[in-house]
Amino acid sequence: MKGEQALPLPPSPSARASQSLPCSFFARPAQAVAPELIGCLLVKRQADGVLLWGVIVETEAYSQQEPACHGYRRRSPSNETLFGEPGHFYVYVSYGIHHCVNVVTDRSDWASGVLLRAVELPGEPERVAAGPGLLARRFGIDRGHDARPSRPEQGLWLAPRPPELMMITAEDLVQTGRIGIRVAEDLPWRWYLRRSRSVSRRVRGDRLPPLDQKLARRPPR
Repeated sequence: MKGEQALPLPPSPSARASQSLPCSFFARPAQAVAPELIGCLLVKRQADGVLLWGVIVETEAYSQQEPACHGYRRRSPSNETLFGEPGHFYVYVSYGIHHCVNVVTDRSDWASGVLLRAVELPGEPERVAAGPGLLARRFGIDRGHDARPSRPEQGLWLAPRPPELMMITAEDLVQTGRIGIRVAEDLPWRWYLRRSRSVSRRVRGDRLPPLDQKLARRPPR
């Protein structure tokens, strides 16, 4: 099977980490953007200037035409960002407890976005960001980041795949139904990287990969 070799990351973020994905990348349907975000980097510049970064290993797509999307029924102050320009972060609070980080996709005036479900961070416990709430907590992302464009000058952005992960293809991904929702669960709009141990929940029968196949093995310098 293709992709049997581990997908290593460099010990520090490559030059690509200082770049952001262009707006054109996000100006497509969520179900097209979501699988292509796998392997890209979520990057945050911390107060001391050091970059906190990790590899996106799990995503879900949401779009206005289906009932699990926040913009399915109506447009409101709480979901206004989701109807905005693609390439902006949409951050909401789930069950009044956890923050969930999304990026707006497609086009203005049409609710569409990709939920970042899990990130693998170099040199950190593999489950530290294995789920939307854990991801937001580890990166310190909250409602204050809502509506921010994904750009380095904003301090939070999505960067292209580093060279070491450019070889990721559809064969390396698992596509399945979304989780944590009560409607449209059978819509196969969740993707995750089979080789990552940081996925929030694997499909039945998909065994956890060996420890030596972690994407990010050493901390950044």
